Amino acid sequence: FHEAIGDTLALSVSTPAHLHAIQLLPTLEEDRQATINYLMDMALQKIAFLPFGYLIDQWRWSVFAGDTSPEDYNKKWWDLRCKYQGISPPVARSSKDFDPGAKYHVPGQYALYQILCQQRASVPAAGYKGTLHNCDFYRSHEAGERLSNMLRLGSSKPWPVALEQMTGTRQMDAGPMMEYFQPLLDWLTRTERWTKYWLDRRMPTATTGGSQPLATSL
Repeated sequence: FHEAIGDTLALSVSTPAHLHAIQLLPTLEEDRQATINYLMDMALQKIAFLPFGYLIDQWRWSVFAGDTSPEDYNKKWWDLRCKYQGISPPVARSSKDFDPGAKYHVPGQYALYQILCQQRASVPAAGYKGTLHNCDFYRSHEAGERLSNMLRLGSSKPWPVALEQMTGTRQMDAGPMMEYFQPLLDWLTRTERWTKYWLDRRMPTATTGGSQPLATSL
């Protein structure tokens, strides 16, 4: 949760509108191609991580529950990576290897970002009306106060309580993330109709290693 707070601020300061406001971007082009390029870059940073974040907890809980023995730790890891990410180890792996030791974090900043956007003094009482990926709450005292009030809790309360104070609910909601990337999703849906491909199920196993493309374009 602490990383989601930092990433929330990063979402705001990386928008083209903010970069233009602080004169790091000479012109602000709000055309369709610029929007798709920006959202594609953000999706490669954020969305591509989600299957990895999901399989990490799948692996951890299989270990905690005793369903995976120590000698199968690495095999279970690559079985999950093959299943959810469609990738295999580049070389053969064994029980002597421990690839789950990779660094990771779990992003959850979009719900916080949406709330802070709605706190901007320049927006109507009903909240921010523009596209979420263009929102910049730079110099918004209202957004800063909302965030500061949550951060004052520190470690005195569990993180779901802090989340509830900010968003009104303890449940993580993927809705704001879907809203943020909706223009890109629409573009990908249209583009998919132009591209045909078939899945190649002949993937190396977690122990054999090697590379094999999952999909081939026609």
